[in-house]
Formats: sequence, C-alpha cells, structure tokens
Amino acid sequence: MEQNNLAKTHKLSLDNRKQMNLTGIKDVVAFDLNQILLESTLGMIHIKGKDLKVARLSIEKGEVNIGGTIDSIVYSEVKDYGEKSKSFVKRMFR
Repeated sequence: MEQNNLAKTHKLSLDNRKQMNLTGIKDVVAFDLNQILLESTLGMIHIKGKDLKVARLSIEKGEVNIGGTIDSIVYSEVKDYGEKSKSFVKRMFR
C-alpha cells in the first residue's frame, strides 16, 4: 500500500479511554483540555473528555495520538471550511 493511501485510510483505536490513536486525519481544527475537533477523511470528529492533549501529531502522515480521559467521540459530515463549518465549530466550542 502506498504512503498516500495510508494517509487516506481512517482508523481509530482506543485503549481504556485514556489513549486514542487515529489515522486518516487531515487537520486539527480546534482543541482545548475538554474537547478536540479533527477533520478526517470521513468528515469531522468531535472528541470530548477531561485533560485532553494531542500527544503526537503528523498531518503529513495523517496520524494523531490523543491522551486524557475520553468521554465521547462524535462524527459529522461537515468536510469543508465554509460558513457552515465555521458555525459548526462555534457550536461545538461554546
């Protein structure tokens, strides 16, 4: 499998709600200690929890590792940064 295809494949692994590894990530849109918003090849991913931190990030490879206590993971279909996406980000980070 080529490196380009690896970056497009989306995978998520979660270990004991403390460590999350993701592939197929295009961008980290926003983050703080309680939530992280990612753009993936399958849409937006909104992660909520406590003491969240991006432990490792490689946009070139499309990989992100997140630590902390993960409470929820929600996918949505918003894929671009138009006005619809901006209002989505505002709603998620109120």
